[in-house]
Amino acid sequence: MYPSIEPYFTGKLKVSDIHELYYEISGNKDGTPVVFLHGGPGGGTDPQDRSFFNPEKYKIILFDQRGSGKSTPSASLEDNTTWDLVKDIEVLREKLGIDKWHVFGGSWGSTLSLAYAQHHPDRVKSLVLRGIFTLRRTELAFFYQDGTSHLFPEAWEEYVAPIPEEERHDMILAYHAQLNSVDEETRIKAAKAWSKWEMATSKLYVDPAHIARAADDDFANAFARIENHYFINSGFMKDGQLLEKQAIDKIRHIPTVVVQGRYDVVCPATTAYALKKVFPEITLHIVPDAGHSSREPGTAKLLIEATDKFADL
Repeated sequence: MYPSIEPYFTGKLKVSDIHELYYEISGNKDGTPVVFLHGGPGGGTDPQDRSFFNPEKYKIILFDQRGSGKSTPSASLEDNTTWDLVKDIEVLREKLGIDKWHVFGGSWGSTLSLAYAQHHPDRVKSLVLRGIFTLRRTELAFFYQDGTSHLFPEAWEEYVAPIPEEERHDMILAYHAQLNSVDEETRIKAAKAWSKWEMATSKLYVDPAHIARAADDDFANAFARIENHYFINSGFMKDGQLLEKQAIDKIRHIPTVVVQGRYDVVCPATTAYALKKVFPEITLHIVPDAGHSSREPGTAKLLIEATDKFADL
């Protein structure tokens, strides 16, 4: 990772009657622009996210998606869909006077990167993606219903605890009710349990500091509510939409690197492999000793190699 830096500009961008987005710019004012698309949805950006890019070569743009991070209103589900976010990325690009930019995203950020690139292929210089996620029903079922549960039984027990046994046949639906409860205590308790499940399973070696993020009320509330909102609505897409030939044909010309942890149990390697099958032009790296997190050593190294490679494109 590159050394930590501070942004030289921060701002707010009003994108609807309701939503105002936080964005920031760091690195080289005259560098090649890159936009970082964070995960979740609802995860928000982190100062460390700037460190995937050479600050001498890149103009680094981070923003918090609707309802996330420093964007307002926090945890809002109103007017919050994949296609609203795709429009927001374009509004931000136009606001900053950028013609084309590099796009970097992992997990949900890879979903949004693909959706954006497929709608605006003429605005994307390159794609650097990690932990491919396309919101197919099988992907959601593996992580939230029956799959990862077999590998992390102790964490799974905590995840299912707030849900009555008779409702556990559909965990996303059961959590939807609690995350939208009028009772704040019910809502926050569910949000923390939902968030902790993902934090506990994101790294090959479980990281207590990562799990601790789920204890923050504001983070957990936005993260869990927005994730669940998108997942119960299938990402506002038809199943497998991002992997369809006509969608991939729009982006075949875009240089694309994918970095995938072999032991990623949040977004398993099968989806990255499915992308490679329909989009053989990509460079796919499978990291043999990594899970889901972008900050595991082997994954971070390959992500930075990719951004270094594209810096002069």
